[in-house]
Parts: sequence; structure tokens; C-alpha cells
Amino acid sequence: MERLQKILAQAGVASRRKCEELILAGKVEVNGEVVTTLGTKADPDTDIIKVLGKRISGENKIYILFNKPKGVITSASDPKGRKIVTDYMKGIKERVYPIGRLDYDTEGLLLLTNDGEFANLLTHPKHHVPKTYLATVKGIPHGTSLDKLKDGIKLEDGMTAPAEVEYKDIDEDSKESVISITIHEGRNRQVRRMFEAISHPVIRLKRISFGDILLQNLKRGSYRHLTKDEINGLKQLAMAGLAKGNNTRKDT
Repeated sequence: MERLQKILAQAGVASRRKCEELILAGKVEVNGEVVTTLGTKADPDTDIIKVLGKRISGENKIYILFNKPKGVITSASDPKGRKIVTDYMKGIKERVYPIGRLDYDTEGLLLLTNDGEFANLLTHPKHHVPKTYLATVKGIPHGTSLDKLKDGIKLEDGMTAPAEVEYKDIDEDSKESVISITIHEGRNRQVRRMFEAISHPVIRLKRISFGDILLQNLKRGSYRHLTKDEINGLKQLAMAGLAKGNNTRKDT
């Protein structure tokens, strides 16, 4: 017997938090009865569990690394009819969804899964999973400007956590710089807003790593399955980040 929201998340319905919202909204049935109480337990092997009238089944869990092209929506659908990331998931029968987001103009490493608990583990802000980007920016930022990003910079939604920043390339002719930046948060358009805050707007942005997973030479628009070691490594990294955060709060 397991908590209903955990069963739903493991079946790939959504993150555990979203599954709790579905339960509270009366969208979940167990053996023909609507359940609205969080913490209700069920047996996924013997109970008939339905969400929005559709019975859930124990899908095979899959974990995908995708090289998202620029101009593709990080979503399972788009009312405007634009290309979405799942358009590239040819041969994937399971319903997968992105872990976090890359905006329309950003390319690079994106993870997708049908494991809601895994997705929640990697995106929860308490777990501090690092993500690294290559940002091509206008101008050549002085070291003092980059230090602001390293220390944390104030945005309209609050201070950012300290980032790891270093020069990768400088083109003095075109007055552009390529800078590597690693962040541990997932705010909307965060990297772009950070560079705008130091007056060096982003021209191109590419995510090259998520935790210990590297994009490497995966072709744009292509995907591959994560290995068991990669999956376990991400889980361990997220839990280590949570433990580190808890210890830091105790020390302060």
C-alpha cells in the first residue's frame, strides 16, 4: 500500500505536487469512489485507479536526453501550432514531458521523462542541481561585472544564488563574448535576465550540462536514453544537494 499521490507520480501522471492538486480537485477515483483526502493509500497492483476517468497503468519509466533546437517550445502542446519538443520523440510510445524548461530561443540539453517523482526531484529548488550554459553576450563584461553574478544579483523576483562564471571566448571584432555560467535555480529566463542586469544582453544561449549529464556531441534535434548510472547519479546529486542545504540552514 502506498500513498495515492506517489502512485500517480510513479505512473507518470505528473509531479507529486500536481498529483496532490488532482486529488484535492476530485479528479481521482479508487475502485469507483472519488478520493479527495491526501495521504489515502492504495495498492497499484490490485486497485483500479483512474484520473479524469482514465485508468492509470504502470508504464515503463523512461529517461531521455534531448538536444533542443532553437525555436522549439518546451511543452507537451502549443495552441499556436509551433513545434514542441515531443515532436522529436519519434519511436517513444510513452507520454513524456520535459523536466524544467528551456525558453523558445534557447537550445541545448533538455531532459524528458514519464517519471513524475524523478522530475520533481530534479526541479525542486531545495535540491540545488547545477545546470551549465554557454552564453554569447554583447560586449566584453569586466571582471567586476561577472563578480556580481558570482555573488548573486538582484532581479525583480529577488536575489539569485551565487553562480559559477568564466570566460570561454572573446571576439573583439564583433564585440561579443562567450561565457560559461552555472546556476542552481530554475527561474524563468534566469540566465538572460542575469546578463541583462549587468548590461550585457544574451545573443545566443545553449545549455550544455544538467548535473553530471553532458550534452557533448549529440546532434541538434536528436535524443538518447539515459543510462542507469546516469539516472542514479542525478538522483544522488539531488539528494546530496538537499542534504547540503539542510546542513547550511542548521549552521546558520
